[in-house]
Amino acid sequence: MVLTQLSVKLTNKPGELSSISDIMGDEGINIKALSVAVHGEDAQVHLVVDDTKKAIEVFKSRDYQVAEREVLAVETPDHPGGLNAILRPLKEAGVNVEFLYPAIGKHQMKAVLILGPEPVEDAMTALHKYYIKVLDKELFGL
Repeated sequence: MVLTQLSVKLTNKPGELSSISDIMGDEGINIKALSVAVHGEDAQVHLVVDDTKKAIEVFKSRDYQVAEREVLAVETPDHPGGLNAILRPLKEAGVNVEFLYPAIGKHQMKAVLILGPEPVEDAMTALHKYYIKVLDKELFGL
C-alpha cells in the first residue's frame, strides 16, 4: 500500500525542528517516520504522519512550503545484511531507491523502513514477488 510522505522546507537554525514537533503535537498529529536533510541555510524535513490531510492544512495555514510524495513502508529484517533483502529485489527489477529512512518504532517487533522508490508500482511488484511485507495504512498505524 502506498503511503504519503510530506516534505517541509525549514530554515537551518536552532529550534526550527522543535517547532514542527510542537505544531504536530498541538494539533494531535502523530509523526510515524522522520528524516531531516540540511542543504546550506535550508533544511528539508520528510515525515509520514497519521493524518496527512490535516497536517497539510496545518502546515499551509502557517505558511510552510509542503510537498507530497508516494512512499512505501516495508518490514525489514533486523540483522546484519538484512537491508539487502529489500534492496536486492528492487535492484533486480531496475527500481531506483531515491531515499530511505527508518520509521519510528517497530511493527510486530520488526524494523520498518520508509522507501522512496521510482517507480513505486514496480517496487511493490518486486517486493511482493519476494514476500516482503509492504505495510498498508492500518498496519502502519495510520
